[in-house]
Amino acid sequence: MIRIATVEDDVRDREALKNHLHRYEKEINQKFSIAEFQDGEDIITNYAAEYDLILMDIEMTFLNGMKTAEKIRELDTDVVIVFITNAPQYAIQGYKVNALDYMLKPISYFSFSETMNRALRKVKTKEKEYIAISLKGGKMKLDISKICYVEVQDHLLIYHTTEGSFSTKGTIRDVDGQLDPRRFFRCNRCYLVNLEYVENYQGSDISVNGTVIQVSRSRRKPFLDVLNEYLNEAAK
Repeated sequence: MIRIATVEDDVRDREALKNHLHRYEKEINQKFSIAEFQDGEDIITNYAAEYDLILMDIEMTFLNGMKTAEKIRELDTDVVIVFITNAPQYAIQGYKVNALDYMLKPISYFSFSETMNRALRKVKTKEKEYIAISLKGGKMKLDISKICYVEVQDHLLIYHTTEGSFSTKGTIRDVDGQLDPRRFFRCNRCYLVNLEYVENYQGSDISVNGTVIQVSRSRRKPFLDVLNEYLNEAAK
């Protein structure tokens, strides 16, 4: 199922957009989950980084589409954004927020379907595994393949990724069940490491993307077993 958000403050335009989406999903035999928002403020309030595609009007009453997209990009760098507008000169600025395309009002079904073809190709090439973590004001989507290790400090989880570190409330048990045990190993009570980023192992210490982490005595043999199995699978 493809998750789509529409952000449009005009009732008639919002209804026309929904009708186009329903017609298109029948034509391509693809199920859509559609969330509707009436303004940019509505979608960014407690933003949930769960959409594959956002179709967004640029000119809105409280928070325009360009400002909304900038705020979304702070939490979600992967969602595909398509702007909708009466004025193409505004849409041209979409490169600043990595927008895929724009559609001019009134939207004909032909131009809509052409843009949707491009958007869904983009969605499918970006299919990855994600987890969403709660941050102040919303949620952030993390690409699991970019997580080097997860650290717990008291009741704070710190996700160390190739793109920086991000913190959220939680325990190591919360994340342990979300990540594939064939790829992630809990080497002690405070660290869960991505085997892809293990650079070397010596004694009780492992280097994970440049950070030295200790493997507890009871977990040394299970760690070596899982690491060897992972490396053998990767070499196939």
